[in-house]
Amino acid sequence: MEWRWLQFWVMVVVVLITDEGVSVSGGNVTYDGRSLIIDGQRKILFSGSIHYPRSTPEMWPSLIGKAKEGGLDVIQTYVFWNLHEPQPGQYDFSGRYDLVKFIKEIQAQGLYACLRIGPFIESEWTYGGFPFWLHDVPGIVYRTDNEPFKFYMQNFTTKIVNLMKSEELYASQGGPIILSQIENEYQNVEAAFHEKGPAYVRWAAKMAVDLQTGVPWVMCKQTDAPDPVINTCNGMQCGKTFGGPNSPNKPSMWTENWTSFYQVYGGEPYIRSAENIAFHVALFIARMNGSYVNYYMYHGGTNFGRTSSAYVITGYYDQAPLDEYGLLRQPKWGHLKQLHAAFRNCSTTLLQGMRTNFSLGQLQEAYVFQEESAGRCVAFLVNNDEKTNATVQFRNISYYLMPMSISILPDCEKVIFNTAKVNTSSNKRITRSAQIFDSVDSWEGSKDVIQNFEPTISLQSDTLLEHMNVTKDKSDYLWYTMRFQHNISCTEPVLRVESFGHVTHAFVNGIHTGNAHGSHDTKQFIMETPVLLNNGSNNISLLSVMVGLPDSGAFLESKFAGLKRVEIHCNSDQFYNFTNYAWGYQVGLLGEKLQIYREENLDNIEWNNIEGYFNQSLTWYMTFFDAPVGNDPVALNLSSMAKGEAWINGQSIGRYWVSFLTSKGKPSQTMYHVPRSFLKDSENLLVLLEEVGGNPLHISLDTISLSSLSESTYHQIPSISLE
Repeated sequence: MEWRWLQFWVMVVVVLITDEGVSVSGGNVTYDGRSLIIDGQRKILFSGSIHYPRSTPEMWPSLIGKAKEGGLDVIQTYVFWNLHEPQPGQYDFSGRYDLVKFIKEIQAQGLYACLRIGPFIESEWTYGGFPFWLHDVPGIVYRTDNEPFKFYMQNFTTKIVNLMKSEELYASQGGPIILSQIENEYQNVEAAFHEKGPAYVRWAAKMAVDLQTGVPWVMCKQTDAPDPVINTCNGMQCGKTFGGPNSPNKPSMWTENWTSFYQVYGGEPYIRSAENIAFHVALFIARMNGSYVNYYMYHGGTNFGRTSSAYVITGYYDQAPLDEYGLLRQPKWGHLKQLHAAFRNCSTTLLQGMRTNFSLGQLQEAYVFQEESAGRCVAFLVNNDEKTNATVQFRNISYYLMPMSISILPDCEKVIFNTAKVNTSSNKRITRSAQIFDSVDSWEGSKDVIQNFEPTISLQSDTLLEHMNVTKDKSDYLWYTMRFQHNISCTEPVLRVESFGHVTHAFVNGIHTGNAHGSHDTKQFIMETPVLLNNGSNNISLLSVMVGLPDSGAFLESKFAGLKRVEIHCNSDQFYNFTNYAWGYQVGLLGEKLQIYREENLDNIEWNNIEGYFNQSLTWYMTFFDAPVGNDPVALNLSSMAKGEAWINGQSIGRYWVSFLTSKGKPSQTMYHVPRSFLKDSENLLVLLEEVGGNPLHISLDTISLSSLSESTYHQIPSISLE
């Protein structure tokens, strides 16, 4: 393999020969095989992911401040291409998308930043962060050695780098950004592109380095990351699973330590204990010489609007140290804070000492770091037994180790922290109802239009079209309509629809006859519903629904969604196939097109008393309310609704899907965050689009606060491993 392109790096870095080995300098940030070196000082860095568009500018100072108080040094964020370049060459960095303001807030609070540009990010974000207009670029194949894709990827990456440079935000300019990331977990799909995969990796690395940011670049989960780009680990157990840097001159870094896991509709929340997280952080630093650990997520936030990927709920990583509302989740936040403090007591020796490892028992071991010249020593005593306590001898002293725990001894004698011993009291969230929307007179409703063949005749095809290619992600909804003459002898006709979408609703002659949906783990589903047919002409209207676009996998540009086959079955031997037939199409719902969720557009449709609309499909509901007093976070309790989307003062707080129950018979999410900045003191407009049927009279507006639990009531939550 040739590395001639490294000559470009020489323009922005200086290679220093030290007694530690080779150090690569990029302005004020350098690295070698032990750690990043910032302004000449080695660092063990604790980082946390906080994504700027998953919260609001008004929340950023508090979130970053709590992260700093929790012992973090770095805030890590993705950059969201589809938000910033909704159309080619048209950029948006306003409001929640104000990346510069977010980075400057990090800087104002004295923290560093890691900018994961991608620009493919996955992140359970719709289309993996790609703007959908990429799909229509001729000849494009995403994330491979493909000229059209590389052109637009380089354009956007360059745009972001130049924006950061113009604001002097790189550490080489005196700013907070000490790291950048190019691509994202590419090795998961690299083999699918054969020889073009490695070629693309080399191109992406060179392209990034040539941008001359003056700080190092990383590639996560990329064992073939070319020098000088650092390969890093993602996962829950990188102290066990990481193969290490692909060069002795690169530090051991963990870019995603999953503090829980994302949740999908129909799925239970994933609980990962504070003890389990702390164990694997300590193991990574001890076993892998780890010097950078990022918690993904430290604050997950909210997938506002239609930003979540397929089947992912609106609340994101609510089990993180800072929950969806930005409140401390204890004991996770406090236990990790104490872990970080323990490492600060001994970071110099960890970064400079010689490491040894030896057995203390069948499942017990020690990692020892020693600085002979300074007479300093740090030890990690590890019990890998998941069920049994252990007593071990270390330097002629007995130490008691809890199951699956690591004790940290900053002087190789006294234990200052054990990963399984939680000294932080647990807390719980308290919800208080501020308003119940139980007055019929306060609500108004309106039915959306059931599309038939005539209004959609301008877009026709003699076959079933792919959903995403028709909607261009302008709406979750696509009408498939057709008309046929019924002269067949069907006594009990059944409409059978195969779909690669997420939900299908069937309307026959304007009457809702049934619906069906898939799940995160299924690629297709079948809807079978009895129908009543008229003698003569019949309108079949099928509403295909996406709940987020796919966010991962090779050949994302070729993914198929929508209806695949439509039939009417009369009996086991007789059916009529309408797959290749005259179909008409309409993108979106009328209420969406008219934007009736905005107050200035309310008069675009007729609103009526809602008593006749209960449990009706495709119904819009509207009411006004006053903001709750105080500063506590606010949430909308939608437990009495089924499926749809909610808007407050014209801003979407996300999709809801309360009717999709888990295996335990409960909704995956009922509480929907309403940021305080979305609210006025009074006369706030709430609009709901209800797809299936629900009762808005049981909706409530709640405030969220915390209540501490005494240590006597605290019990450890067992950890669950995905790996």
